[in-house]
Amino acid sequence: MAEKLRVVQFESPFGAPDAEGIVRNVAYALIGMRDSLTRGEAPFASHLLYTQMLDDAVASERSMGIDAGLAIGGKAAEATVVYEDLGISRGMQYGIDHAKELGRPVESRRLYASLLETSELYDRILQESPLNPELIRAIYARNM
Repeated sequence: MAEKLRVVQFESPFGAPDAEGIVRNVAYALIGMRDSLTRGEAPFASHLLYTQMLDDAVASERSMGIDAGLAIGGKAAEATVVYEDLGISRGMQYGIDHAKELGRPVESRRLYASLLETSELYDRILQESPLNPELIRAIYARNM
C-alpha cells in the first residue's frame, strides 16, 4: 500500500490579459503540480479543472468555480501551497486569505529562483511544460 499523500490546495495564476499569458500560466501550473506530486502531495488545482468548463471572464462562472474549489479544499486540504514565480493574482490571494481564515498552513514556493529575466522565465516554463502550448490553447480556449 502506498504511503498517505498530503492533500494540498494548489495556488498559481490562471487569468492573463492575452492568450499567451493563459498558456504560460497553465504550463506553469502543470509544472508546479508535478513538483507538488514529487513532494508526496496530492495537489488540487481547481483553476485548472473548472476553467475547462466555465468561462473565467464571466463573473458568475468564475465565482462558481472559485467557490467549488474552496469547498473541496476546505474539506480535504491539509495546507495551501502557493507557487509564486509569476506573482500572486487576485484569485490566489483569495485562496490564501481563505486558508488563513480556516487556520490552514500556507506555504510559498518558487520553481525558478535563479532566473531573473522575465523572458528567460517564460521561455523555461514553455520548454518544460508537459503539454504543448497548442493543446493548452485548445483546452482553455473559452478563457482566451
